[in-house]
Amino acid sequence: MISSKIEEALNRQIDLEGFSSMYYLAMGSWAEVNGYKGVAQFLYHHSDEERMHMLKLFRYINDRGGRAIVPPFAAPQKDFKNIREIFDIVHSHEVKVSNEINALVELCIQEKDYTTHNFLQWYVTEQIEEESLARDVIDKLNLIGEDKGGMYLFDRDLATLTGQQGGGKGHGGHGH
Repeated sequence: MISSKIEEALNRQIDLEGFSSMYYLAMGSWAEVNGYKGVAQFLYHHSDEERMHMLKLFRYINDRGGRAIVPPFAAPQKDFKNIREIFDIVHSHEVKVSNEINALVELCIQEKDYTTHNFLQWYVTEQIEEESLARDVIDKLNLIGEDKGGMYLFDRDLATLTGQQGGGKGHGGHGH
């Protein structure tokens, strides 16, 4: 059985992962209508991944005798200045998610819930990858600066990167 304290904390993480999914969906929509098809594809893929992260938590809570709750998600922002702003948000959001996962791991240690601690190690590893990917994208954007040709290639390359991760079907190369 899962403790009510751990159950509540995991349900808060469900809220964060679900919000992340919708946030990336909103960013993808903005990118798509502004002509960045590759960026949109990349963000849609990440939206799918975040939803899978949420569902994994859902199943875990219910399997351990708790009850996963669908929260009333906050509406994400829908307008962005540019692609750079989007990826700055993605990076800072992933750092926030990592901090929340780390706090959950700490709570598991305090509560001596080693089963949930073990379950969360997948998320710890996943967040290292997510933050690193966001940083890599920002590094590329820094190299491009205001160069339109560079942005064209960046957009095309992001579509290729998404294809290598599983083509936006929500089961990329991260053990889904």
